[in-house]
Amino acid sequence: MPKTIALFDVDGTLTAPRKKATPEMLAFLQELRQRVPVGIVGGSDLAKISEQLGEGVVSQYDFVFSENGLVAHGGGAQLAVQSLKAHLGEARLKELINFTLKYIADLDIPIKRGTFVEFRNGMLNVSPIGRNCSREERDAFEAFDRGAGVRSKMVAVLEERFAEMDLKFSIGGQISFDVFPRGWDKTYCLRFLEDFKEVHFFGDKTYEGGNDYEIFVSERTKGHTVASPDDTMAQCRQLWMQ
Repeated sequence: MPKTIALFDVDGTLTAPRKKATPEMLAFLQELRQRVPVGIVGGSDLAKISEQLGEGVVSQYDFVFSENGLVAHGGGAQLAVQSLKAHLGEARLKELINFTLKYIADLDIPIKRGTFVEFRNGMLNVSPIGRNCSREERDAFEAFDRGAGVRSKMVAVLEERFAEMDLKFSIGGQISFDVFPRGWDKTYCLRFLEDFKEVHFFGDKTYEGGNDYEIFVSERTKGHTVASPDDTMAQCRQLWMQ
């Protein structure tokens, strides 16, 4: 099916959040590649995607889009890189980071660790608890945030404070949210897939406000909501492996 591609989110779709893909999933994806081209699109940088899907990930799949496609690879080669620093400029970027760190400093949550703002090529990743938390602390914060709405409240403040920058704030994973210029969500990667007639996208956070929402509802994709990696495999088997 050369004009059809299967495009997958990573966390919650191919793997448990921030965990490595199982051998079963990795074997399944290679089997699926015998039927349709396979693309990966994640909000994380390439190093983190490689931790989850294995070293040499860019040569194991037809397309790999890290940071929503702001760093794009196809056919094992880099296609393009977009820069948040160049887009915003140092002055506005510093203003945004300073305000974010001050907000987190005044935030009263059960624990805090380190790396509250992670700078990537095309976005900022903001974590109120800090990305250096342990697996147990990560799970505990996710449960706490479901009731307290720490991330959603912080996003609302940042949206109002920096409205003139036309930024998008996208909650994903367990402990963080991404900040990037509007239009730099996962739909950004679709510009590299114009040769495909059908783009089937699979993601778990396809609800409004989730980091899969924009690409899920895009007129360029056929969106599929999944509940787990096992559900991802089951839906793909029904589509292409019967």
